[in-house]
Amino acid sequence: MPEIVPDDDIIPTYISTTKKYPKLRICPMITARNLTKNFDGFKALDGISFSFDDGEIFGIIGHNGAGKTTLLKIVSGLIAPTSGELFINDIDVVKNPATLKENLGYLPEESRLYETMTAENYLAFFGEIYGLSPQEIRVRSTQLFAALSLEPDGKKLGEFSKGMKRKTAIARSLVHNPKFLVYDEATSGLDPMTSRFIADYLRRLRSEGKTIVLSAHNLYQVEAICDRVMILRRGKMVAFGTMKELRDQFGSLTYTVFFSIADPQNLCGHLRTYRQEEGLFVCEAEDMKELNGCTNAIAESGGIVEKIESRYLSLEEMLVRIGK
Repeated sequence: MPEIVPDDDIIPTYISTTKKYPKLRICPMITARNLTKNFDGFKALDGISFSFDDGEIFGIIGHNGAGKTTLLKIVSGLIAPTSGELFINDIDVVKNPATLKENLGYLPEESRLYETMTAENYLAFFGEIYGLSPQEIRVRSTQLFAALSLEPDGKKLGEFSKGMKRKTAIARSLVHNPKFLVYDEATSGLDPMTSRFIADYLRRLRSEGKTIVLSAHNLYQVEAICDRVMILRRGKMVAFGTMKELRDQFGSLTYTVFFSIADPQNLCGHLRTYRQEEGLFVCEAEDMKELNGCTNAIAESGGIVEKIESRYLSLEEMLVRIGK
């Protein structure tokens, strides 16, 4: 096997194959207090505080430049905050990042693999770094290839499709069976089938008791799989909670009114905005007061309300409201 130095974005530089560190307890709880991070005068994170329990999927979202990757790297121990505290099950990660070694699986946004290696050798290489025996590596590799529906067949990683490379990177993050996972854009750029497969696999990992922190631009996916979500804007946390709590904060329901009308011109002066959709006219309302105003305007214009649909505000709509 060729001699290769691990990438700092894949394995933290503090990892040693000889020195042993205490394992985290079985049920970690993550708590951050007033985390800040400055880069040459630019404040990438500004006073971030949160906590969540083990066995959860915790999503971090925001526009580009909001501070998502910076926060993930701090949580994974790859970089230190300028100030603030971070505890995982009472272990001070800021002061002792090496305690994460045996219990952390980190997945960077880009699957930067050693493309001249086979997937089997790639996992073996990282398994050795984590101190696994050859037998443990074989067992874990077989389990992960099967779980991820990955058939490497001795091919070099450079011959893999993007989806296969991402699955290999996920397998690498899991080879030492960590309790705590930090994933940056796990499904970025993948086809819908592979993206859905990985989302389902993350649910499976949660059911096995793993705690996952992830960022994603696929907001529908975040909404579907995350137990709690944080929204960042320019380095500050503007919202945090379960989807129900976020909906309560931003307005839990919006309404879509479908109606018919013989002469749409009658709506002038009564209804400001509406559109046509599948043979009916449609208008939107963000609360009950606006809904009543829409239905009254339709009736006064000679229209007939055919149906009203209510729906929860999506994460995408929340981000739009927050703005950049």
